[in-house]
Amino acid sequence: MKALPLSLLLLSGAAMADDQAILACRTMTDTAARLACYDAIKVGTRAPAAPVAAALPARSKEENFGMEVAKMREESPKSVSSTVVGNFAGWGPGSQIRLANGQVWRIIDGSEAVLTPARDQKVTIERNMFGTLFLKVEGSNSSAKVRRVQ
Repeated sequence: MKALPLSLLLLSGAAMADDQAILACRTMTDTAARLACYDAIKVGTRAPAAPVAAALPARSKEENFGMEVAKMREESPKSVSSTVVGNFAGWGPGSQIRLANGQVWRIIDGSEAVLTPARDQKVTIERNMFGTLFLKVEGSNSSAKVRRVQ
C-alpha cells in the first residue's frame, strides 16, 4: 500500500503548473482573456507559457454585460438597452432572445408574456440591487429574469 502514496506524489509533481504564469493570469480583468491565459499554461513543466491575452480582441464593458464575475459587477453598467432583432411578440419559459448588439439572453424564471407584435422592439436589461438581471420591454409592464448565454 505504500506504493500508492508515492505514485500519487510523483503524479502531482508532474501536474504542477508555472506559478508565475498563474499569477499573471490572475491580474487580468477581462474574463475571456483570463480563461485563455489559464488554458495556455503548460502543465507539468516549469517553462512559462506565452501569454495569449494580447491576441484576443479587447471588449468594452457593455459587450461583457451579463458575462462578468461578481467582483467585476461594480465596474459594469447597471443596464444595457438594445432592440430585439426582427419581429417580437413575447416569450415563454426558456426562450432565447437575440438583441441587435449581438447579445443573446435566456428567460430563466419560467415566465411568459404575449405582447403586441412589434418589429425591432426596444428592450433594456437591468441589474437589480442583488445582481439579478431582468429584461424589460419598452411600452409594457412585462419583464423576465434572464441570463446571458452569448
